[in-house]
Amino acid sequence: MSLPDLIEIVPLQAPVKTEVTVPGSKSITNRALVLAALAKGTVMLEGALWSEDTQVMVECLHTLGFKVEVQTDLNEFCNRTIIVEGQGGVIPKGGTAEQPLELFVGNAGTAARFLAAMVCLGEGVYRLSGVPRMHERPQASLFEALRQLGYRIDSGSNKLPAVIHGAGPKAGSCSVSVDESSQFASALILSGEIGQWQVGIKGANADELPYVEMTRQLVKAFPINGGTFHIEPDASSGSYFWAAGLHYGEQRIERSDLPTQTERCAVFETSVKNWPKSGWQIDADFPMRAGDLLHESREHSTGIVEHLSRKTDLGDSIMTAIVLAPFIKNVTAYTELGRLRLQECERVEALRIELTKCGASIVEKGDALFVTPTSLHGAEIETYNDHRMAMCFAVVALRVPGIKLRNPSCVKKTFPNFFQKLAKDLGVKILDAKGNQLSHEDLFAA
Repeated sequence: MSLPDLIEIVPLQAPVKTEVTVPGSKSITNRALVLAALAKGTVMLEGALWSEDTQVMVECLHTLGFKVEVQTDLNEFCNRTIIVEGQGGVIPKGGTAEQPLELFVGNAGTAARFLAAMVCLGEGVYRLSGVPRMHERPQASLFEALRQLGYRIDSGSNKLPAVIHGAGPKAGSCSVSVDESSQFASALILSGEIGQWQVGIKGANADELPYVEMTRQLVKAFPINGGTFHIEPDASSGSYFWAAGLHYGEQRIERSDLPTQTERCAVFETSVKNWPKSGWQIDADFPMRAGDLLHESREHSTGIVEHLSRKTDLGDSIMTAIVLAPFIKNVTAYTELGRLRLQECERVEALRIELTKCGASIVEKGDALFVTPTSLHGAEIETYNDHRMAMCFAVVALRVPGIKLRNPSCVKKTFPNFFQKLAKDLGVKILDAKGNQLSHEDLFAA
């Protein structure tokens, strides 16, 4: 059995105090898979996420000729231990100009960008393609940087599908813009040591690039000569469970002086086990940022109590903060959201449309959303085949009756057992279109 096309989530009636485990970080897993393939020995990745995006990456590594073994993880159903035999920078297989080696990346932006740079180190010809949405997502800045390094990239639109002519390591320098995606810089950094590339970054200040800094720190910490590397839980995925506990916490907390992250986390009923402490994931700040929004009263001259930025404050979990905004007592502004427009769907517009369906007072202005507190009501939510839209509105449904989600199986991209965890760990009832409660087996996104 699997998730039906439409589900309804019944709101929680009482606080649930629990600790939830979430699968490994997608961002770290796909970066680690590239580094493991380029390593000079065998690398064991523990706690690796096993979802649509990471499976795509593993399948592409198999196609490229790497030996990759996938083992079960007893601690988390949607994690795996993945063993990769690194080839020291050699790409085992490649195609020809007449018959390029085909690599299908689905809608995985990390796979599309990271592999585009990685296969340049090979000696063959490779064709990268994905689903229609992936063919709309930007690649031009990365392709231009690779051309600066002397590689041939054939793409009439500067997007996928693209044919990449590998030429092995070619020492040189390039400059890459990260205005549309920081993954362009990360792709070059991951393969840059083997390629002997000097990578300059334009379009942002260093403090605006948390995912690039993650990549740099990961490269430094990775066992490039072989060994074991543990992948921490995904902070973006964990944000939904912190948010689930935050609904009730706001009813109980009277203090506004919560100076430390530890004290702020105390306002949550639900918490996430082994919460990341490395500083690599910007979304690890979600409990603190969300606590600020609900429990502090730092008034600005504009009358807006808080600004949160997609560039400097939160990553993808800013979407979780946005769907919480109608429940906050002050107007909130969510700024610098431009990159959300270029991801799995046009997320800024999608959030505005679907929250408005629920009765929210929300204004889209430039690359910002301004949300005024108001009561919400039930609605049928379009998820746009976007895993984060589905999970965000599942959080709304924990408080608002009558929320129904279309195509909930899209969560398989990063969190296939998300709805199972809502049901098992929080005791949430999830119904099909006829009002029948779905079983644990029915709630897995296959």
